[in-house]
Amino acid sequence: MSSLLPLAVLTDGGSVGLIAAALVLGYVLGSIPFGLLLTRAAGLGDIRSIGSGNIGATNVLRTGNKKLAAATLLLDAAKGAVAVLIARYYLGEIPAMFAGLAAFIGHIFPVWLGFKGGKGVATYLGVLIALAWQCALVFAVLWLAVAAITRISSLAAIIATIGAPIAAWLMGDPELAWVVALMSIIVLIKHRANIERLIAGQEPRIGSKT
Repeated sequence: MSSLLPLAVLTDGGSVGLIAAALVLGYVLGSIPFGLLLTRAAGLGDIRSIGSGNIGATNVLRTGNKKLAAATLLLDAAKGAVAVLIARYYLGEIPAMFAGLAAFIGHIFPVWLGFKGGKGVATYLGVLIALAWQCALVFAVLWLAVAAITRISSLAAIIATIGAPIAAWLMGDPELAWVVALMSIIVLIKHRANIERLIAGQEPRIGSKT
């Protein structure tokens, strides 16, 4: 197995089918827009019309409903973890990594919503929990510490997603580090507007309605 790139498994014909199945499984599960579904079911309308316009837990919290925000966080994380666990059980470890990556991408780019989803942080964490709980612990500790100090969710997410692939690499798992690094890059790209507001000192704090 390549120490740098899990895509090396695709040189084997049988692996192509496993990877394809993992990608489909992960994407379908990841693309379920729990934040949108829960807020609509609660009679709060379309979550995309308020705050940042995203379907994730941070924007759900802007409705003022903490229980819905918590449920969205848990479900968005769970769909990433479930995708990994199902793929690992039926397909193997490398396909499980691809399933996790696909679930993460499915959350951010759900076909059902015109490829406009959330920023992927909760699903990222769920994938980490299922792939390597040690990395998830590093992510969670960094997120909680930064959020507690600054009360800025986006900054906490940025710091945590930078730390996670470093933790994976230090664990001696280059394949995992490659997948986590790719997810981290996507998270940072999705947070580019937040980064601009952070630099300008205009990023809203946790619980803000804006």
